[in-house]
Amino acid sequence: MSKAVGRLKSLKKTVEKAKLSNKIRATIPAGMAAPGPPLGPVLGQHGINIAAFCKDFNERTKDMIEGVPLPCRISVNPDRSYEIIMYKPPTTFFLKQAAGIQRGAMYPGREMSGKITLKHLYEIAKIKSEDPTMELLTLEQICQMMVGTARTCGIEIVRDLDPKEYAQFLEDRKQIVAEQKKELEEKKEAKMLRTG
Repeated sequence: MSKAVGRLKSLKKTVEKAKLSNKIRATIPAGMAAPGPPLGPVLGQHGINIAAFCKDFNERTKDMIEGVPLPCRISVNPDRSYEIIMYKPPTTFFLKQAAGIQRGAMYPGREMSGKITLKHLYEIAKIKSEDPTMELLTLEQICQMMVGTARTCGIEIVRDLDPKEYAQFLEDRKQIVAEQKKELEEKKEAKMLRTG
């Protein structure tokens, strides 16, 4: 009986070691890698020199606009060296930038948060086609995927966009966003009162 327990314990330790994969997925803002949470602890678990990683990442992204979210895949080698693969920013980032909005719709399908033209969609698809995960897809397939993403953000895709009308829409939208933020704050406060 004690031999079986001993084997189970050693097997459990082996499984726990195997769980620590040598690949890390993280979204890091360009030029803003910092040793603090959430990035620092994840890198520390894999034995990576956190300060050297942050310096290396920030150096590689110095030519980019600071703060642009970059999905990264970090492969950790047995000697604690690493390789970074940086992808293009997420599709939602590009869509919101093109639409000129900070946040998507709180209730997609029932409200519209912004508009982009077909040309915007095509240009974003061309950028995203450079990602290794999109290499095998045609531009048409990438555009179709992005139409679905735009819909979940509440972004409408139109043929033409009148700049004056759209500027007015964005101005009106600011009021709606402010009301939604207030509503969310009230819900958070009500929840805190119930749990406190």
